[in-house]
Amino acid sequence: MKFEKNILCIGAGYVGGPTMAMIAHECPQYKVTIVDINPDRIAQWNSDSLPIYEPGLDELVKATRDRNLFFSTDIEQGIRENDIIFVSVNTPTKTFGTGAGMAADLQYWEKTARQILEHSTSPKIVIEKSTLPVRTAHAMERILNSTQKSVRFDVLSNPEFLAEGTAINDLKNPDRVLIGSRETEEGLKARNALVEIYANWVPRKKIITANIWSSELSKLVSNAFLAQRVSSINAISALCEKTEADVSEVAKAVGSDSRIGSRFLNASIGFGGSCFKKDILNLVYLCRHYGLDDVADYWEGVIKINFYQQERFVQNMLTAMFNTLAGKRICLFGFAFKANTGDTRESPAIYVARRLLEEQAEVVITDPKALDNARIDLANAQGKIHFVDDPYEAAKGCHAIAIMTEWALYGELDYARLYRDAEKPAFIFDGRNILDPQHCFEVGFNVFSIGKRPRTHF
Repeated sequence: MKFEKNILCIGAGYVGGPTMAMIAHECPQYKVTIVDINPDRIAQWNSDSLPIYEPGLDELVKATRDRNLFFSTDIEQGIRENDIIFVSVNTPTKTFGTGAGMAADLQYWEKTARQILEHSTSPKIVIEKSTLPVRTAHAMERILNSTQKSVRFDVLSNPEFLAEGTAINDLKNPDRVLIGSRETEEGLKARNALVEIYANWVPRKKIITANIWSSELSKLVSNAFLAQRVSSINAISALCEKTEADVSEVAKAVGSDSRIGSRFLNASIGFGGSCFKKDILNLVYLCRHYGLDDVADYWEGVIKINFYQQERFVQNMLTAMFNTLAGKRICLFGFAFKANTGDTRESPAIYVARRLLEEQAEVVITDPKALDNARIDLANAQGKIHFVDDPYEAAKGCHAIAIMTEWALYGELDYARLYRDAEKPAFIFDGRNILDPQHCFEVGFNVFSIGKRPRTHF
């Protein structure tokens, strides 16, 4: 079968996989190939057990795989055969050298750029899909144009705005698609080619075009603003607990203001995931690089409040449970950073679990999708850790339950049964505010919810 367009994605992770599956599904006239250096990951994409859990993704892949969606480890062939290339490789925070702990580590991105240069024999449109610092496209252009090779490269920025757990719906019905380009004749032509791909299912009014630098920066700023809202309501949750205000009522009142809105105003143990912390630290690094120290301090405060909220959660547990956790069995309900994903990157549960172990508590972890990742995250942790699939079995004999992830199933459990099987006095620490605190109190628990007055029997 002859396809109208041949599209390649380098990187088969949380962004590349779902995005390309959606393009393949909505554009059956295009051939879409995803390549990755990890053969195990590619084997999983070609199996019935995909490497990531995302509601709706299995159905999307099964409908398109081996029809017009293909997975391969042959990156060189993919570069040669495709003229539109999405770059979706990992860009973690640097752990070494200048900018360690804040700047983006671009070594994998640069390696990919050099591979594209080496194996290209025809003009390419290269699309930044990974989250990258502003001005990275310029570096990409310099690498691709560093030789006398008679191949034209046009670089575009097309950042993703997916939320894990709702990624398929976000792709199907996006708030916006952002495409940045050089505003030259060639750049605009390349941009229009990408617009035409998305226009197969996205209304044109939702496809926003910009210069390439605005596009790159918009991704970092969007995540910074969302994280800022989380940290803002979490900071207020501490004040609510001191004043006996209810953070849920405060959030409802504040969120009803049309100028503010209600999204991302749920107080919790803090944000996690692969983007928020990494992108804010990148933004802080950029601000300091350009001498904007006051701006950098402002955004760094968002990260500090997130850490403060996690430590405060542990301190509240310690204080409530008579100032010692040693020898006490504590069950963590959830380990993923949010519901409807198995992703544990930067999950608050990692920090809390390690702190509980430092206090010599015995930790039991249950999660419907993230136990394998939890085992990896805590592989070198010292202390007694158990991983249990069934939440009733996990909580049996525990002194406390801590809600770490807002999985719907945790709100539907029989808390009277959980109390009967618990060590007494029994505690619940609701880090996501998904439980009815009065009901849990009435069945016997001492209940501590983020940003709400405690309900105790002593």
